[in-house]
Amino acid sequence: MKVKCRAKINLSIDILGKLENGYHLVEMIMQSIDLYDILDINERNDGKIILTSENKEIPLDETNIIYKAATLLKEEMNIKKGAEIVIDKKIPVAAGMAGGSTDAAGTLIALNKIWKLNLDEKQLKEIGFKLGADVPFCISGGAVLAENLGEKLTNIKGLDDNLFILICKPELFVSTKEVYNKFDMSNVSKRPNNKYLIECLEKNDTKSLAKNMCNVLEFVTSSMHPEIEDIENTIKKTNVLGTMMSGSGPTVFGIFDIKEEAEKAKKELLKKYKQVYVVRSAERGIEINGESN
Repeated sequence: MKVKCRAKINLSIDILGKLENGYHLVEMIMQSIDLYDILDINERNDGKIILTSENKEIPLDETNIIYKAATLLKEEMNIKKGAEIVIDKKIPVAAGMAGGSTDAAGTLIALNKIWKLNLDEKQLKEIGFKLGADVPFCISGGAVLAENLGEKLTNIKGLDDNLFILICKPELFVSTKEVYNKFDMSNVSKRPNNKYLIECLEKNDTKSLAKNMCNVLEFVTSSMHPEIEDIENTIKKTNVLGTMMSGSGPTVFGIFDIKEEAEKAKKELLKKYKQVYVVRSAERGIEINGESN
């Protein structure tokens, strides 16, 4: 079973508070994009979960979230079968684009079919949330307003697929935990107006949306890594509608309505950075055997 697992970008991130257990209350807009990993998943009769990949950056043991997803589903549903999963990794690793979460989502959806569990999307999302706050979104994908810990999802109109999204991930590692720990609520000068951004999406007013995107984590990450500002400045030299850091970083994206301008920015960025892509938005997060979940 071939599974496309799509990445996401954030069109906004706001942090509204922090719980006693250390988790943060968020309000953010997430959008699936057509940059994806491919998982080739087949059933095993010996109960083992076996991961293989040519990518040397990802672990292939029990620390991999794909392994955790398969094992959790086995335990939750008391399944004796196993699975062999070949990972074709295209989404940059540790990029703030939910690359691990979307692979976990694809694994849950595929094994639900392979093992004939007949779980519905709501049940899969409940299991997925135990693996990470982004997994429920990745199961459905599209565009959402995510609230609370990130698991409360409201479907909204997303970016038009006639737009071009430039993605650039610098060769550095950003710890999401460190970024959130360094975030200071009292040091936020600008917050996103998510209600207004959603109205812009509904009206197809991409120019206003792109100008008003806001990520309150960007100040934290960019203060540690000057590459983020460098990428944004390079993108701004072209006819971009707007640019911003996604997630906790370090990936930066730009939204374009002219493909040639996106390709121009890509060409410039490739002089310094290896992982640069031009993609479009996507309406679903997971696609199995060529069909949307």
